[in-house]
Amino acid sequence: MPPPMFRRPLAAALLLAASAAAFARLPGEIHTALDRVKLPPEAVVVVVQEVGSARNRLAWREAVPVNPASLTKLVTTYAALDLLGPAWTWNTPVWLQGTVSDGVLDGNLVIKGSGDPKLVPERLWLMLRRVQQLGVREIRGDIVLDRGAFVVPEQNPADFDGEPLRPYNVRADALLLGYRSVLIGFTPDAARGVALVSLDPPLAGVGIDASVPLSAAACGDWRGELRADFSDPLRLRLSGSFPGACGEKTWPLAYAEPRRYDERMLAGLWREMGGRLAGTVRDGSAPAAPPTFSSASPALAEVIRDINKYSNNVMAQQLFLTLGLVRSGRGTPEASRELLQRWLAERIGRQNAEGVVIDNGSGLSRQTRLSAQQLARLLQSAWGSAVMPELLASLPVSGIDGTLTRSKAPPGRAHLKTGSLRDVAGIAGYVLGASGRRYVVVAIANHANAGAARPAFDALVQWVVQDGASGAVTE
Repeated sequence: MPPPMFRRPLAAALLLAASAAAFARLPGEIHTALDRVKLPPEAVVVVVQEVGSARNRLAWREAVPVNPASLTKLVTTYAALDLLGPAWTWNTPVWLQGTVSDGVLDGNLVIKGSGDPKLVPERLWLMLRRVQQLGVREIRGDIVLDRGAFVVPEQNPADFDGEPLRPYNVRADALLLGYRSVLIGFTPDAARGVALVSLDPPLAGVGIDASVPLSAAACGDWRGELRADFSDPLRLRLSGSFPGACGEKTWPLAYAEPRRYDERMLAGLWREMGGRLAGTVRDGSAPAAPPTFSSASPALAEVIRDINKYSNNVMAQQLFLTLGLVRSGRGTPEASRELLQRWLAERIGRQNAEGVVIDNGSGLSRQTRLSAQQLARLLQSAWGSAVMPELLASLPVSGIDGTLTRSKAPPGRAHLKTGSLRDVAGIAGYVLGASGRRYVVVAIANHANAGAARPAFDALVQWVVQDGASGAVTE
């Protein structure tokens, strides 16, 4: 045995030698792509397997736990399809609590949340339209919102990354209306030299400039050109200009005062529809009596397409909490984590699931951990399941749609979930080879320069499409 002073350098040398030897078996084009952006191989984990086979066609650091970012949504959406079924829907019950006479509801309008991830303004308009069809034009009481189905810890929207106005930082809620976000629209009117500004949905008491001057600037940082000030929740100010070269644009924003969003949105929408409200919009409890009617969400298979194709974090967290509520009777993060851990053990084996850490189901977390091999096993399980078609159809298609619209990977050959956070980037899903064989592919980078890994991921997909033409195979 070497003297103690030499053990650590010797161990390091052996580790580097082993690492270099293993990395040399990766396809040369991937090696080159990583080297070009100065991303070390130790920052990347990779698994490629033919579907239906446990044999690794390609593997690199496959057992190392890493942060998968939004690849976590594959766990959440597959579990939901498996446990709830593709046709499952959320139902939001509504009560006319009082008497209706001559267009007046002498009492409260009560809405109870069940976690529906897609209570968008259009569906809320239809819900309120149904109220009007039942003869109500004026509500003499309040609009009461029951959001007790979920128990979610309080959080500051800026806690995760200091960006409180980013829509992905909106907190989950049993009654999540309009994602608690707004869309600011800009439509150039060259004849008048301005861009018309719109705010959707309308929020009672909230104003915004009706127009901004057009500029001749190129369409680069158009948001910066607007010199926006959103510090006042009641007055959204735009003191700059909008580049006419941009054409129509929309700017999604989380509302700066989330606690007041539901009140302002419902009051604004009801009044825009010609309704009158004597009371306020407030939190409360739904009655025990059967509801007057219920609003059903789109089917789960449709909802997960929005979650996976566009990596919608808020919707994913709603689905995550729904799993705990429906299957365990508790709409809490703890219940959902316990459920997913049990489900994972059933799908890939208890021993194989050891070490997996699921935080909030969306991947917007620094705590979530799993290995490339574990994720590959889960994708193999999904491929052999009854819900494979729905899960596959929910994934972005390379060069075609969702978060892979601008991918340089071969168009149409890959169905891949993408993931990105600061210091994290990844892809996982299925790739169709030229031979007609389909492969499970997982690749994740955890590094300060992880965002530069995309060309290497595209090179990996190209290599898989060619059925591993370079001959790199590891056991």
